[in-house]
Amino acid sequence: MLEIIIKGIVIGLFISIPLGPIGMLCIQRTLNRGRKYGIATGLGATTSDLIYTLVTLFFVSFVINVIEENRLLIQVMGSVILVAFGYFIFKSHPSRQPRPNEKNKHSLLSDYLSSFGLTISNPLVLFVLVALFARFEFLNDNHSILEYSIAVISILSGALLWWSTLTFMVSRFRSKLNMRGLKLINQITGVIISVIGIAGIIISAI
Repeated sequence: MLEIIIKGIVIGLFISIPLGPIGMLCIQRTLNRGRKYGIATGLGATTSDLIYTLVTLFFVSFVINVIEENRLLIQVMGSVILVAFGYFIFKSHPSRQPRPNEKNKHSLLSDYLSSFGLTISNPLVLFVLVALFARFEFLNDNHSILEYSIAVISILSGALLWWSTLTFMVSRFRSKLNMRGLKLINQITGVIISVIGIAGIIISAI
């Protein structure tokens, strides 16, 4: 059981740590709005990863066949979404902390949902999970429902550990940035996410 927990946490870290679009978005929101908004963004990505983990455990053969048959369409759609989202971030203005009795125009739920939608739009993460499961010899048909449940919770814990650590580290620098610095962070983040999306479109077309 301990082996399953350790491997699950490591897999959760491995699928979260790569600093892709969601990592950049988490950093940008933490700097602009505060740590809780960064964590909400990370939780959205974690929920998506949890869904893909369940799919990998129970329906992987079927889903992989569907993805293979529609790989080009999925890649292009996911890349277009990234480009649009990157442009939106590039144009957005940093959010100041609300004054007393002033309502923050951003909500934790909207940050959570947008992150979830962005992550769930890229089902190719299933291939990453399959590769990690194979690499760590993680679970097989002989394991019980309890062991499967512990495995899922462990993966979720690994992902949450990363997002909590990332937002904590980033929030330490937040007070040292002025509005100009925050706006620059928005622009850099938007450009990086858009470039990743454009690269995905180009690769799909080759």
